[in-house]
Amino acid sequence: MSPTPGTPPRPLTIATCSLAGCFGCHMSFLDIDEALADLIDHIAFDRSPLTDLKHVHPDGVDIGLIEGGLCNHENVEVLREFRARCKVLVAVGACAMYGGVPALRNGIPVAELMAEAYLNPAAQGKLGGPLHDAQLPQDPELPPLLRAVLPVHEVVHVDLTLPGCPPPAEAFRQLILAQLAQRDLVLPLHLRHFD
Repeated sequence: MSPTPGTPPRPLTIATCSLAGCFGCHMSFLDIDEALADLIDHIAFDRSPLTDLKHVHPDGVDIGLIEGGLCNHENVEVLREFRARCKVLVAVGACAMYGGVPALRNGIPVAELMAEAYLNPAAQGKLGGPLHDAQLPQDPELPPLLRAVLPVHEVVHVDLTLPGCPPPAEAFRQLILAQLAQRDLVLPLHLRHFD
């Protein structure tokens, strides 16, 4: 059904989500600065740090921007719910696309990582002195780690990617403009590189 003549078109709905990463992609998105104000009449935010909503509206959104890789079981659950409610899912940045810096732990058994971080006396000394009663965390609120950090596409279908660490703000703006115009996203080389 097309809009009635004279009525403004429905705004493009956007949701964002961060998994295992540094939140730098979100910061780059906000670096759109004044250009974001120029787009505000054409877009509406759902789940994002701007709205503090924890879940995407059950009716879904047009674009979902996902940053970060998957390092634990909670990340997998969050990603699957997010994917289910996004018409277009965009893997944003190196962590979402490849695992990024968090994936540097891949290849080391999780038990070994945990022992190094929580039980190794040398590591404890780096924290300002020995820890008393060193032990592995047992809180049921902590989600179990995955064997390896995974990129988003290994768990759900990804429609588009924005490369970079982080992608430049202009890449986000170009993505939004392409979606508003219902055309393919074509980014020039200077907007598709990793620094």
